[in-house]
Amino acid sequence: EPEKTTLTGFGHSAVMSVAGDVLKAIEDGNLKQLVLIGGCDGFEGERSYFTKLAQALPDEAAILTLGCGKFRVLNKTSGSAVIPNTGIPRVLDMGQCNDAYSAVHVATELAGALKCGVNDLPLSLALSWLEQKAVAVLLSLLHLGVKGIRVGPSAPAFVTPNIYKALQDGFDLKVVDADAAEADAAEMMRA
Repeated sequence: EPEKTTLTGFGHSAVMSVAGDVLKAIEDGNLKQLVLIGGCDGFEGERSYFTKLAQALPDEAAILTLGCGKFRVLNKTSGSAVIPNTGIPRVLDMGQCNDAYSAVHVATELAGALKCGVNDLPLSLALSWLEQKAVAVLLSLLHLGVKGIRVGPSAPAFVTPNIYKALQDGFDLKVVDADAAEADAAEMMRA
């Protein structure tokens, strides 16, 4: 079997150094969606949702990975290694959970360049939670007003039905259905 390699080091500075290329790819329609898949990993079979989600995304979607959940995605996507008509890799590893700040920084700078809010970007988020770091990332995103986040493979135990309803109503938070990765990918591409 041929050796597989993974490009890493796509933190804020690396991504922003090619921001012009990213913006042009968005404007030209070559890059239709940025999808952040990150968070914690675990042994539950339902976590294969995140692999299936990445595999269901078309070549016009860039996948940003973050945290241990990235190992559900790295070297497991199908399709092209780069966004069509660009030199931009389809999978960009942004680091560990503590690098979430870098991903938020990229999103806010892209929003500024496109003269829109973060929630108006062609950006979808799918967070795999297991421990406190992923919960801290989620709470930080909610504090920043980011909406439409998918979490899974189930809701954190401390999220009561009333809390979940408030998060759904205020932030359009969704708990993933382990069998709906393909449908979620299609919905993300329509966003």
